[in-house]
Amino acid sequence: MVRMRSSAESPAGKPTLVEEAYEALKRAIRTNVFAPGYQGSEQEIALQFGMSRTPVHEAVIRLQEEGLVRVLSRRGVVVCALSPEDMREIYEVVVALEGAAAELIAAQPAEARVPAAEELDAVNARMEAALAAEDLVAWAEADERFHQLLVERSGNARLLRMVGTVMDQSHRARMLTLRLRPKPTLSVQEHRGIVAAIREGQAALAQERAKAHRIRAREQLLPLLRQLGMRHL
Repeated sequence: MVRMRSSAESPAGKPTLVEEAYEALKRAIRTNVFAPGYQGSEQEIALQFGMSRTPVHEAVIRLQEEGLVRVLSRRGVVVCALSPEDMREIYEVVVALEGAAAELIAAQPAEARVPAAEELDAVNARMEAALAAEDLVAWAEADERFHQLLVERSGNARLLRMVGTVMDQSHRARMLTLRLRPKPTLSVQEHRGIVAAIREGQAALAQERAKAHRIRAREQLLPLLRQLGMRHL
């Protein structure tokens, strides 16, 4: 059972029970604790999290809007599976949105874009260190943070929400194939190129490099899914 805070009230600045339920359920989906096709009632899920049904119900509504679950009449909550075609669509969205994010950062004044570039460089250094240590899980965590930070520093809240939704949907596929793909040394190099364009204020180049980076990742992942016969992720 996942233990969670039982108090109905949240101190100032602390997550509400609905937010806690949302984060816990999303984490369970992203990490395959609730695998694709998992089915359960809201009450069953609430029992696993040690919560009442009400915050779980609200969390499920949000997750359904984000495409992670479906609520079926008399069948409860079902965790959505992804197909290779879904992954293709997700990458098309990510290519466009992250390209826009890189362009937005690079177009900012130097006093904003240079600190952003330094933050991105620091995360990229963590990726490089993880690769040197042969720690692919740490590499994947740092890689995810790099892309999250890229969108955060764009200053566009709607862009951040849209990218967050599609990346949550694709997280399982990336983790399932993590050890099946070639060693991701190219990612570190490509990240350096994106950061350099941002630091220099070359907006069009930053966009071009960010898009090319995600396109290469897509062209590596999708054939692998087909080769492995993975129809549902």
